Amino acid sequence: MSQLEDMQMFACVMEMGSFTAAADSLGLSKQLVSRRVAALEERLGVRLLNRSTRRLSATALGQAYLERVQRILQEVAEAEQLIGTQRSSPRGALRLSAPVSFGIQHLSPLLPGFLLRYPEVSVELDLSDRTIDLLAEGFDMAVRIGALADSSLIASPLMPLGMVTCASPAYLAARGVPQTPAELSGHECVLYGHSAAVEWPFRLAGRLQRVAVKGRYRINNGELVRDAAIAGLGIARLPTFIVEDALASGKLVAVLDAFQLPGNTAWAVYPQHRQASLLVRLLIDYLREALSTEGASAV
Repeated sequence: MSQLEDMQMFACVMEMGSFTAAADSLGLSKQLVSRRVAALEERLGVRLLNRSTRRLSATALGQAYLERVQRILQEVAEAEQLIGTQRSSPRGALRLSAPVSFGIQHLSPLLPGFLLRYPEVSVELDLSDRTIDLLAEGFDMAVRIGALADSSLIASPLMPLGMVTCASPAYLAARGVPQTPAELSGHECVLYGHSAAVEWPFRLAGRLQRVAVKGRYRINNGELVRDAAIAGLGIARLPTFIVEDALASGKLVAVLDAFQLPGNTAWAVYPQHRQASLLVRLLIDYLREALSTEGASAV
């Protein structure tokens, strides 16, 4: 194998955190990857990795070498990308993950246009409201909404998303309309996700404050949360695009508007090793351009 391939293996091992995960990502055996990284260390005359039973970490020299290697690999990828853009039609496969509601409402009408524009590109779309591990599950890119957890993933904004706190007229007539976020403690809320504790962010006295909420119904899909709120089970907090029709028809009523935050963002996130991918860049650019026409109605 070439020196460049050894560099790619080392960078992949560091990004994935183990020889096994790197081997799976590269489509090689764990033994081969481990042997080539060891040969790289022998050629350089230094130890690049601290090996443990739990997770690999870089030595000080290994970290310095990794930073240089990543720049080299980036330049190589950019050179190949430059050539790739000269082809009449990009080609390849993309694995994409997105939340169910966002995928149905936004990606469903847009992705066929992307595939028609690039006839030699294929897309595998997986809709799930759980947080996908892109590296472990082999995805090239994911769409995520709201604040992002710290990670090694690269994030690129796609579109702004407004958020609305709302409930059915019947629920508000029976339980009263909350006048401040603090009053939510006395209300049933329909909860999104699986976190043990749920806090909703509001703007109070010019500052961000999180208010603990509770409820008997917890769901990991926004459309089902909306339907539960329409049925009168409690107050919900959801992206505008999920509830805009219910608000327009009067099935739901917005509350606490004066305390609402400016909004969330829909992000494209992807692993560092996909940073120079032409297909990832083309899809992000395509979605950002297409979604920008919907942004005004989504905020």
